Amino acid sequence: MKIKILIPVYNDWQSVAKLLENINLEVPKLDHEFSVIIINDNSTEAFTQNFQNIDNFNSIKIIDMKINKGHARCNAAGLKYIFEKEDFDYVIPMDGDGEDRPEEILEFIDNLKYNLNKPIVGERIKRSEGFFFKFCYMTHKLITYTFTGQSIKFGNYTCLPKSIVEKMIKEKATWSSFSGSLAKISKDRAVIPSIRGNRYFGPTKMSFKNLIIHSLSIIAVFKLNVLVRSILFILVYMFLIYQNITIIMLTPIFLVFALLVSTFKVSERENLDELNNSLSNISNINKIK
Repeated sequence: MKIKILIPVYNDWQSVAKLLENINLEVPKLDHEFSVIIINDNSTEAFTQNFQNIDNFNSIKIIDMKINKGHARCNAAGLKYIFEKEDFDYVIPMDGDGEDRPEEILEFIDNLKYNLNKPIVGERIKRSEGFFFKFCYMTHKLITYTFTGQSIKFGNYTCLPKSIVEKMIKEKATWSSFSGSLAKISKDRAVIPSIRGNRYFGPTKMSFKNLIIHSLSIIAVFKLNVLVRSILFILVYMFLIYQNITIIMLTPIFLVFALLVSTFKVSERENLDELNNSLSNISNINKIK
């Protein structure tokens, strides 16, 4: 099988070089053809790394974007590029900083024997961040489940068959939320346990602000679910008022709802147009192997 590894990067070339070296140690254990597509999100730091010990990849390409678009949109553009320009059977998107552990690629591939045409997701069973971030992350998952009914315990570290990649690049939500889009288009997913690794270099880039944006991006994918559940919350709210029951504890729900409303202002048509035109944002393609 031909497998493409998709890696977005912004100014973290040292980590990407380390990641490729570590993946290179894993792929000889698998009888498949591996290639790498790196999406350079208009980095402000020049690419100066000398990739070494990467003999086990069939090819490595760096695709330069004209404009910085962010992690999720680089994944979306990368999927579209691979589907339209590359010969492949599966795509494995993963972070380039070491937090997606290369050794778990073996588990993805091993599970293909039982889930040949299903997307396989790396479901987080352990994280490496501190207590405060873990608490915020648990809160994010609770809010997401409350408003959407979706328990999404995975990120972009997945193994996607070609049929799912095709659906992903046709789904407008892919432009803003990778995991939300995959959860929407594919209910039947296989799972492997995944441990969040430590960054190779420097602190994590996932701030509290970015976590909120990430959470709202997922929630905004399931607008109908949010609308129905919010109406139910409002009805409960009104009933409690009628019964003269204190409602102070419900206040956070409506604060979150107010934030959700603002996410609905994003035009779905614009999202799909951006995704369809994403390849026009490519300025250069460098094949380094």
